[in-house]
Amino acid sequence: MINRRPGTLAWARVGVLALLWGSTFLWIKLALKGLSPAQVTVIRCALGALVLAVVCLFIRQRLPRGRAIWGHLFVAAFFCNALPFTLFSIAQQTVDSGLAGVLNATTPLWSLLIGLAMGTERGLHPIRLSGLVVGLGGTVLIFAPWQQSGGVSPGAVAILGAAASYAVAFAYMQRNLVGKGASTLSLSAAQLIAATGLTALSLPVGGPASLHIGPTALTAVAVLGIFATGITFHLTYRIIADEGATDAATVGYLLPVVSLVLGAIVLNEEIGLRAVTGMIVVLAGVAMTRRRRRTPPQSAAVAPAAPVAQES
Repeated sequence: MINRRPGTLAWARVGVLALLWGSTFLWIKLALKGLSPAQVTVIRCALGALVLAVVCLFIRQRLPRGRAIWGHLFVAAFFCNALPFTLFSIAQQTVDSGLAGVLNATTPLWSLLIGLAMGTERGLHPIRLSGLVVGLGGTVLIFAPWQQSGGVSPGAVAILGAAASYAVAFAYMQRNLVGKGASTLSLSAAQLIAATGLTALSLPVGGPASLHIGPTALTAVAVLGIFATGITFHLTYRIIADEGATDAATVGYLLPVVSLVLGAIVLNEEIGLRAVTGMIVVLAGVAMTRRRRRTPPQSAAVAPAAPVAQES
């Protein structure tokens, strides 16, 4: 079982991942100005795979080998890349980038439920559980479903589906790929290669093959593929390997902050007091979910006169 206290490096990875992942929704929105949803999805997977494959080549690190591991990689690529990437691209034709980030922040809740069901999350102490609830409350506050403008649309449902797909993928990757002998870099490169193949299958039904891409869409899809897909995906793998699937998913609670701010600054999307308050609540929830149960000193655990307490 993974049970490490997050250090400075771990927090730095979470911060960078939140910034890059949170900006994804902005780049998708801009890329859709010149590309179809299917084209955006395929190009981001291909660019991300190319970046990580070049890094592997540069440091002379081989991609995973064997039919079994590639079978797991294709399953993970479907749930972590092909399906959610496609759903996001389709949904953001009608959903603001800020709202997309907010809805994606439900990933930690899905991840916790799946982790408990699969047995990858054990001994969840009340502070972390409360943090998940608080974070979800902040997300709901930003979304404001009780308002007329906060009604659930097909695009919003698609994004919730993408968030759940991420959670399934994180648990699957932790159980079947992480810690099986291959490095996280080679795994992330191979998985994006698999995702490129899967998403390419959607091109014939994903819209016209012709490209009408201008400078804005070209820049957006390049940043989306290289930074918000390639680098972000490798960081995600590292967090899953070091701290577990639920901790990787809790990064999603930071996404509303990034996506709402970028949407307001770049795309002039509306942001108000309720959204700011929700962000503060979300950050409080993230801090709580990052707490770890302290391990008792070894001397106390083996003291003959004291009863041994077992964690459930």
